[in-house]
Amino acid sequence: MKADHDAIPDSDPIELFDSWFVEAEASEPGFANAMALATATPDGRPSVRMVLLKGHGSDGFVFYTNAESRKGGQIEANPHAALLFYWHGLGRQVRVEGPLSEVSAADADAYFHSRPRVSQLGSAASDQSSPLDRRQTYLDRVDELDRRYEGQEIPRPPHWTGFRLLPEQIEFWLDRPNRLHERRRFSRAGERWTSTLLYP
Repeated sequence: MKADHDAIPDSDPIELFDSWFVEAEASEPGFANAMALATATPDGRPSVRMVLLKGHGSDGFVFYTNAESRKGGQIEANPHAALLFYWHGLGRQVRVEGPLSEVSAADADAYFHSRPRVSQLGSAASDQSSPLDRRQTYLDRVDELDRRYEGQEIPRPPHWTGFRLLPEQIEFWLDRPNRLHERRRFSRAGERWTSTLLYP
């Protein structure tokens, strides 16, 4: 069996992610930035959930959340995480691993106030991951905040913030016929990336 060219080039992984992401936005609008975020407790108990990518580039991958939530507590205790993007229509997957750091207050403010007002209210009213007696309690809190800040800007809660994952490893996976898939892993040492193909 003769191999064709490597479809995952040995190139800059950030630029490669950018090009794949642009294609995903075109093929899967509304879902391209959905990613699984895996965190763990200090004793290694994992936890995973879907979040939305809100920024990416050479300085890392950014998402926003309530720092007092379950994932926020895990990030505080163990500031390392893994991300997974899966674009079914393209037959592509990207895994990203690295340490996390909090975005600046100015960045968190800017993104919070770029969201629809009802989303801002929902975030401000939520004690994310805490027990809730009934859904109406949460909706009542949203309504109360809406009345309190009628005609005013909703202040960003100090615990609502963003995190930036600085990639140390990025792995690209490409679906191939007959499950003869293609994988390439990039590893960072300082500012330099090296890569290797992996068996699927």
